[in-house]
Amino acid sequence: MTTRHSHTGAPHTLHSLIEPRALLEIAALPAGLPLLASAERGDGHPVLLLPGFLGDEGSMIALKIFLRNRGYDVHTWGLGRNLGFQTRQANALQQKIRFMHFKSGRKVSLVGWSLGGLFALYGATAAPECVRSIVTLGSPVTMGAEGSQSPPLVKAIYRLIAHPLGPNGHLAQPKAKDLRQAKTLPIPMSCLYSLSDGVIPPQEATIDGNPEIHENIRVPGSHLGLGFNAVVMNIVADRLSQPEGDWKPFKPTGLGGRLYRLLTHDALPI
Repeated sequence: MTTRHSHTGAPHTLHSLIEPRALLEIAALPAGLPLLASAERGDGHPVLLLPGFLGDEGSMIALKIFLRNRGYDVHTWGLGRNLGFQTRQANALQQKIRFMHFKSGRKVSLVGWSLGGLFALYGATAAPECVRSIVTLGSPVTMGAEGSQSPPLVKAIYRLIAHPLGPNGHLAQPKAKDLRQAKTLPIPMSCLYSLSDGVIPPQEATIDGNPEIHENIRVPGSHLGLGFNAVVMNIVADRLSQPEGDWKPFKPTGLGGRLYRLLTHDALPI
């Protein structure tokens, strides 16, 4: 699918209330080890992990260990806790991407969770010649004229910590406005979203894109558990394994594909 999800409004209240189920998803990760062991191996190119709002490098630990095991040169952003779309962090991120590209001699893949996906888009617009691909996990990559549709509690926390106008305040900044250009860049982009995400509604976590290089991939699970979800991690490995210059849309195969179809397309919509 390369068009935005048709959902409107905020996430379902029930989905927001049961976001703590992420703890169960984290606890279930060891059971997903056979699936992760079957994931595609990489070619060693550099991968930069970008945490979500209020997250830091530690929140990406499962993805970091997994992707290193799959053969990637994995880095975390090294900018401390993500306290919103801040100019200081955005500028530092651009420099980090350029340095990783220079040091390795290879383009960098960006994996952003939640708000980290917006940083990934900004990094791609600021240094497009350095970026190989983008993968977002429940990220607000598309914002309609109505503004953020995240739950009131999420907006209140963002106002308290990041910006008095909430998410819409930072999204009005010139650097954030540049993110609109990311969808016109010739860079493959995979947007993973969940219908039961209690933080970012599916219409904001998906894009209208070019089917040759853009895709929206439905995954099961909560917003807060995306970085520890074995199905999500398996798909991330598959997307990163695409040869540079020969990217193909996601096609579930093997053990991971069977589990993916069971938990999404063959399951009742949530």
